[in-house]
Amino acid sequence: MSKEHHYKAAIQWTGNTGTGTSSYRNYERSHTIQIENKMLIEGSSDPAFRGDKTRHNPEDLFLSSLSSCHMLWYLHFCSEEGIIVTDYTDEATGIMTETSDGGGQFTSVTLHPAVTVTEESMVEKAKELHHKAGQFCFIARSVNFPVKHIPSVLVK
Repeated sequence: MSKEHHYKAAIQWTGNTGTGTSSYRNYERSHTIQIENKMLIEGSSDPAFRGDKTRHNPEDLFLSSLSSCHMLWYLHFCSEEGIIVTDYTDEATGIMTETSDGGGQFTSVTLHPAVTVTEESMVEKAKELHHKAGQFCFIARSVNFPVKHIPSVLVK
Protein backbone atom coordinates (compact mmCIF):
# COMPACT_ATOMS: atom_id res chain seq x y z
CA MET A 1 0.00 0.00 0.00
CA SER A 2 1.48 3.33 -0.97
CA LYS A 3 0.81 6.64 0.71
CA GLU A 4 0.72 9.99 -1.00
CA HIS A 5 2.21 13.10 0.56
CA HIS A 6 1.18 16.42 -0.90
CA TYR A 7 3.31 19.57 -0.88
CA LYS A 8 2.48 23.15 -1.71
CA ALA A 9 4.72 26.13 -2.40
CA ALA A 10 3.75 29.62 -3.48
CA ILE A 11 6.23 31.28 -5.84
CA GLN A 12 5.91 34.98 -6.66
CA TRP A 13 8.04 36.87 -9.14
CA THR A 14 9.16 40.18 -7.62
CA GLY A 15 11.50 41.32 -10.38
CA ASN A 16 9.30 43.58 -12.51
CA THR A 17 11.34 46.78 -12.80
CA GLY A 18 8.51 48.65 -14.50
CA THR A 19 8.44 47.25 -18.02
CA GLY A 20 7.87 43.57 -17.29
CA THR A 21 9.63 41.18 -19.62
CA SER A 22 9.90 43.71 -22.45
CA SER A 23 13.43 42.42 -23.06
CA TYR A 24 15.79 39.84 -21.55
CA ARG A 25 17.78 42.53 -19.74
CA ASN A 26 14.85 44.61 -18.50
CA TYR A 27 13.69 42.46 -15.61
CA GLU A 28 15.14 40.97 -12.46
CA ARG A 29 15.00 37.28 -11.72
CA SER A 30 14.01 37.97 -8.10
CA HIS A 31 11.22 35.94 -6.58
CA THR A 32 9.97 34.65 -3.25
CA ILE A 33 9.19 31.12 -2.16
CA GLN A 34 6.56 30.87 0.55
CA ILE A 35 5.61 27.64 2.26
CA GLU A 36 2.94 27.76 4.95
CA ASN A 37 4.31 28.23 8.48
CA LYS A 38 7.92 28.57 7.24
CA MET A 39 10.33 31.44 6.67
CA LEU A 40 10.15 33.20 3.34
CA ILE A 41 12.97 32.28 0.93
CA GLU A 42 14.24 34.99 -1.37
CA GLY A 43 15.23 33.50 -4.68
CA SER A 44 16.76 34.49 -7.99
CA SER A 45 18.45 32.77 -10.89
CA ASP A 46 22.09 31.81 -10.89
CA PRO A 47 24.34 34.85 -11.53
CA ALA A 48 25.33 33.24 -14.86
CA PHE A 49 21.73 33.86 -15.92
CA ARG A 50 21.48 37.47 -14.70
CA GLY A 51 20.50 36.49 -11.17
CA ASP A 52 21.23 38.04 -7.79
CA LYS A 53 24.20 36.25 -6.21
CA THR A 54 22.91 37.06 -2.71
CA ARG A 55 19.72 35.03 -3.16
CA HIS A 56 19.15 31.28 -3.36
CA ASN A 57 18.73 29.91 -6.86
CA PRO A 58 16.92 26.73 -7.95
CA GLU A 59 20.20 24.92 -8.56
CA ASP A 60 21.43 25.69 -5.01
CA LEU A 61 18.14 24.51 -3.56
CA PHE A 62 18.17 21.34 -5.67
CA LEU A 63 21.66 20.42 -4.49
CA SER A 64 20.73 21.25 -0.89
CA SER A 65 17.62 19.07 -1.17
CA LEU A 66 19.67 16.07 -2.28
CA SER A 67 22.21 16.60 0.50
CA SER A 68 19.73 17.15 3.32
CA CYS A 69 17.47 14.26 2.25
CA HIS A 70 20.48 11.92 2.25
CA MET A 71 21.55 13.19 5.68
CA LEU A 72 18.11 12.68 7.22
CA TRP A 73 17.85 9.10 5.94
CA TYR A 74 21.42 8.39 7.01
CA LEU A 75 20.84 9.63 10.57
CA HIS A 76 17.65 7.55 10.72
CA PHE A 77 19.46 4.36 9.70
CA CYS A 78 22.35 5.07 12.08
CA SER A 79 19.92 5.45 14.99
CA GLU A 80 18.29 2.13 14.08
CA GLU A 81 21.68 0.36 13.88
CA GLY A 82 23.08 1.76 17.12
CA ILE A 83 25.61 3.98 15.33
CA ILE A 84 25.96 7.10 17.45
CA VAL A 85 26.61 10.10 15.20
CA THR A 86 27.70 13.27 17.00
CA ASP A 87 28.45 15.45 13.98
CA TYR A 88 27.54 15.48 10.28
CA THR A 89 28.53 17.93 7.58
CA ASP A 90 28.43 17.70 3.81
CA GLU A 91 30.17 19.71 1.11
CA ALA A 92 27.92 18.64 -1.77
CA THR A 93 28.93 19.43 -5.34
CA GLY A 94 26.93 19.29 -8.54
CA ILE A 95 27.43 19.83 -12.25
CA MET A 96 24.72 21.35 -14.39
CA THR A 97 25.46 21.17 -18.11
CA GLU A 98 23.93 23.63 -20.55
CA THR A 99 22.89 22.29 -23.92
CA SER A 100 23.22 23.98 -27.31
CA ASP A 101 19.49 24.75 -27.38
CA GLY A 102 19.78 26.85 -24.20
CA GLY A 103 18.39 24.21 -21.87
CA GLY A 104 20.34 22.03 -19.53
CA GLN A 105 20.25 19.54 -16.71
CA PHE A 106 22.23 18.31 -13.77
CA THR A 107 24.51 15.50 -14.89
CA SER A 108 26.31 14.79 -11.64
CA VAL A 109 26.00 15.30 -7.91
CA THR A 110 28.53 14.10 -5.37
CA LEU A 111 27.93 14.21 -1.65
CA HIS A 112 30.95 14.42 0.66
CA PRO A 113 29.47 13.64 4.06
CA ALA A 114 31.89 13.92 6.98
CA VAL A 115 30.51 12.01 9.94
CA THR A 116 31.77 11.72 13.50
CA VAL A 117 30.84 8.65 15.54
CA THR A 118 31.61 7.77 19.16
CA GLU A 119 33.44 4.44 18.75
CA GLU A 120 35.92 2.88 16.33
CA SER A 121 33.72 -0.25 16.11
CA MET A 122 31.03 1.88 14.40
CA VAL A 123 33.17 3.16 11.51
CA GLU A 124 32.59 0.43 8.90
CA LYS A 125 28.85 0.22 9.43
CA ALA A 126 28.68 4.03 9.43
CA LYS A 127 30.31 4.06 5.99
CA GLU A 128 28.00 1.30 4.66
CA LEU A 129 24.83 3.10 5.70
CA HIS A 130 25.47 5.88 3.16
CA HIS A 131 24.61 3.39 0.42
CA LYS A 132 21.32 2.49 2.11
CA ALA A 133 20.47 6.16 2.67
CA GLY A 134 21.07 6.80 -1.04
CA GLN A 135 18.65 4.01 -1.94
CA PHE A 136 15.90 5.46 0.27
CA CYS A 137 16.35 9.22 -0.24
CA PHE A 138 13.17 10.50 -1.88
CA ILE A 139 14.99 13.22 -3.81
CA ALA A 140 17.82 10.98 -5.07
CA ARG A 141 15.25 8.42 -6.23
CA SER A 142 13.54 11.19 -8.24
CA VAL A 143 16.52 12.25 -10.35
CA ASN A 144 17.71 10.75 -13.64
CA PHE A 145 21.40 10.49 -12.74
CA PRO A 146 23.27 8.67 -9.97
CA VAL A 147 24.07 10.59 -6.79
CA LYS A 148 27.58 9.63 -5.69
CA HIS A 149 28.81 9.51 -2.10
CA ILE A 150 32.38 10.02 -0.88
CA PRO A 151 31.99 9.70 2.88
CA SER A 152 34.52 10.07 5.64
CA VAL A 153 34.01 8.86 9.20
CA LEU A 154 35.92 10.08 12.24
CA VAL A 155 35.83 8.83 15.82
CA LYS A 156 35.59 11.29 18.71
